[in-house]
Amino acid sequence: MSSTDARALVVGEALVDAVVRPDGSRATYPGGSPANVALGLGRLGRRVDLLTWLGDDDDGDAVRAHLEASGVRVLRGTTRPARTPVATAHLDAAGVATYAFDLTWDLPDAWDEDPGDPLVVHTGSIGSVLVPGGAKVADLLRARRATSTVTYDPNLRPALMGDPADVRPLVEALVELSDVVKLSDEDLAWLLPGEDPADVAARWATRGPGLVVVTLGGEGALAVTSSGARLTVPAPRVEVADTVGAGDSFMGGLVDGLWSAGLLGADRRDALRGADSATLEHVLARCVRIAAITVSRPGANPPGTAELEPPTDAEHQETAVRTGADGTVVDTTPQDPGTHGTVRQATGGGDA
Repeated sequence: MSSTDARALVVGEALVDAVVRPDGSRATYPGGSPANVALGLGRLGRRVDLLTWLGDDDDGDAVRAHLEASGVRVLRGTTRPARTPVATAHLDAAGVATYAFDLTWDLPDAWDEDPGDPLVVHTGSIGSVLVPGGAKVADLLRARRATSTVTYDPNLRPALMGDPADVRPLVEALVELSDVVKLSDEDLAWLLPGEDPADVAARWATRGPGLVVVTLGGEGALAVTSSGARLTVPAPRVEVADTVGAGDSFMGGLVDGLWSAGLLGADRRDALRGADSATLEHVLARCVRIAAITVSRPGANPPGTAELEPPTDAEHQETAVRTGADGTVVDTTPQDPGTHGTVRQATGGGDA
């Protein structure tokens, strides 16, 4: 597959985000975690299709237009819902969102995808769990895994998903189907309360994925590979407008970075599992930068390639901490002390 032919297939919900701010003001934005990932990939110049469940109504038209303006092809299905789903995000004083949902989720019986296998298939959040569509998504991943890298972001919604004990087997089954898993420490605190994120990442990396990444809000992100390498990357400091779409933009950046590194595609599975720390450091540093730009402005509004200028000298002071499989520190650089008065950005959680 040539680089121009390569594409991503993102599977999951697209919806309207209604954002209610602490002062009671309300604004609406196109959203949905997988749709936001597709949006981020489109803005980073990738060819990307979105398989979703949108109504033929004004909200659905607005979501399609928003995605298509950034290069996302929204696949047309033979079946669709009566109305486009809506998620209402209530922001607290720090800009952190909690959600309520009015939606259904399913996959169409058939859709207008181009011939040829995608390089990568991504899913997550509501679309990977909610019935009846969640089981169909799992079947799709099983069918595509032979020819595509599978990436997964649980991006859990406690308000919609019920008891974590019921959700846990579904999440862990999808983890085992995936090559790359990204989730937030907030997801883990709900799904596996009391467990250390690094321990969970290391355990999951033995069950199928070549790479597991946990975003740590203002503390950046950690990553573990199936070969035993561990890596942490700090987050840049920015003023936070809100955290809507933070983890989704990180996820889009992760897929894009692994794509650029030549680590996507079923035939690159072994290379992904054996990826060196320097390569992953470069990828993850760009991911946290992408997320930082996203949280610096309202709504799920990830950056395009033109906005990703080289980091400043101050940001270079916050380099990654790399460790080997035995946990020995390879290198570390102290944080720049001259950045007080700003707020560390959230790299995950609070995505719609």
